[in-house]
Amino acid sequence: MKKTLVAGLFGLAVSVSGVAFAEPVKVGMITTLSGGGAGLGIDVRDGFLLAIKQSGNKDIEVVVEDDAMKPELAVQIADKMIQSDKVDILTGIIWSNLAMAVVPNAVAQGKFYLSPNAGPSALAGAKCDENYFNVAWQNDNLHEGMGNYANTAGYKNSFILAPNYPAGTDALTGYKRFYKGELAGEIYTKLAQTDYAAEIAQIRASGADSVYIFLPGGMGIAFMKQYAQSGVGIPVLGPGFSFDQDVLGAIGDAAIGVKNTSQWSKDLDNPTNKTFVETFQAEYGRLPSLYASQGYDTASLILSAAAKASVKDADAFRAALKAADFKSVRGDFKFGNNHHPIQDIYVREVVKEGDVLTNKIIGVSLEDHQDAYASECKM
Repeated sequence: MKKTLVAGLFGLAVSVSGVAFAEPVKVGMITTLSGGGAGLGIDVRDGFLLAIKQSGNKDIEVVVEDDAMKPELAVQIADKMIQSDKVDILTGIIWSNLAMAVVPNAVAQGKFYLSPNAGPSALAGAKCDENYFNVAWQNDNLHEGMGNYANTAGYKNSFILAPNYPAGTDALTGYKRFYKGELAGEIYTKLAQTDYAAEIAQIRASGADSVYIFLPGGMGIAFMKQYAQSGVGIPVLGPGFSFDQDVLGAIGDAAIGVKNTSQWSKDLDNPTNKTFVETFQAEYGRLPSLYASQGYDTASLILSAAAKASVKDADAFRAALKAADFKSVRGDFKFGNNHHPIQDIYVREVVKEGDVLTNKIIGVSLEDHQDAYASECKM
């Protein structure tokens, strides 16, 4: 299903005077709005559209379509958006296998792609491109942060598992890059798997002192519920993907106390983030997730670049994107040579505030962290 959204037509809860663009901008958002990963795509979409609404700008049009977590469908939508809808910019993809199917062809046709989530290692390294910008992270980053935290927490025998797709392999590679202990086990599960009885049995028998999971969306919900019921009791660690606002309500109290890593948290103390959290909650009736924060920053980056340069002038628009002259919910924001963020990675703990499960920052694992693949990018 296609939805065409024109920013100027919304009744805005919060609005400021829009800055006229040098040229109207049309954005094609391909994201996951159905199935087990829908929560992630919905949050990216809602964060993105909130920033557009708050800008009050009438020169930007956003076309949204559901990829249903299917690479072949994402490719079809991208082709249609480029050829028929004549979009200037593509964004929205959650899953790295879909990004690898869509991004190289899109940038080869001269389109800009701004990732609000997926950050596969190939696109940060050898297959980087001048028209590809990642506003979230490179896939390994949060996992690297947790590997580093596991060392400081004294864990020496981790059992690690993730889905068998590009972000899953990047995840465990990232954890192992910084983790200095032994591995009690390493498993790649099926993407969209919901039964983890066999894996939990292996964890129970492994002698592990910690369990590191990267299981985003419905996968993490299913694992954590089954793990809590199993009574295994070995501490669970994870990236923010697996313990963020989009899934905590469904996981329930089993998540309390879990340490996880993220480049963002709702309690980051800067004015932009405070406004974002308040207005997102007012607009949508729920707390934002890190996915929503990434959608918001992606839209804010586009708005800042379009205010400086015409999207039809590729060199000028690219330079405006690279400058990243916008107010990020993360505070200071900068790109590395491969157009991926250089940023702090925080350690958070799942807590309960009243009846709501959420996260609070308890420390910084990695400061001004750049991904491991930047040196392979020849830009």
